[in-house]
Amino acid sequence: MFSNVDLDRIVAGEVDLAFRVWRRPMHVDGGRQRTRAGVIGFTSVEPIDAREITEQDAARAGRTRLELERFLARKEGTVYRIGLEFLGADERVTLREHDALAPEELGSIAEHLVAMDRRSTRGPWTRSFLELIEARPAELAETIGASIGWERAPFKANVRRLKELGLTESLPTGYRLSPRGVVVLTHLRRPAN
Repeated sequence: MFSNVDLDRIVAGEVDLAFRVWRRPMHVDGGRQRTRAGVIGFTSVEPIDAREITEQDAARAGRTRLELERFLARKEGTVYRIGLEFLGADERVTLREHDALAPEELGSIAEHLVAMDRRSTRGPWTRSFLELIEARPAELAETIGASIGWERAPFKANVRRLKELGLTESLPTGYRLSPRGVVVLTHLRRPAN
């Protein structure tokens, strides 16, 4: 939704509005979006008549009124005025660096992974995915997935689930285990007592 320039300006507090044309609302008041710069919060999402947008509104969106009119004219749909705020760093970044895990934390993560495996229609996958990513960092998701009979989209969706737990991190191409992921995988490999 945001260019890198816009993200930097949102983080700096220079931009606190956005205008988009959608056929249906793509965000909601109180929602959040993770970005490369951190988490952006949506303080308001409301339809607006484009003629009501002022020069001040456009400036708060980082544009002139004319630039904004041209931008909005590229699509058909309803114009939405979106209030923005920077909420801080993506919590997954902090989480994946947290690798000093107490035994209870390791046990809780392992239980969570077992539950994910139980819910899977394809059987257990969490440990094998962690091991694949460990063995094949920075390799295309499509290639890794194909090597175990998974299509790209479902493979990536499951890796994102591991990322939510702070166990993997995305690279320009492919993934790698996070420091937290390395500790968790080591724990999973230990023989049960």
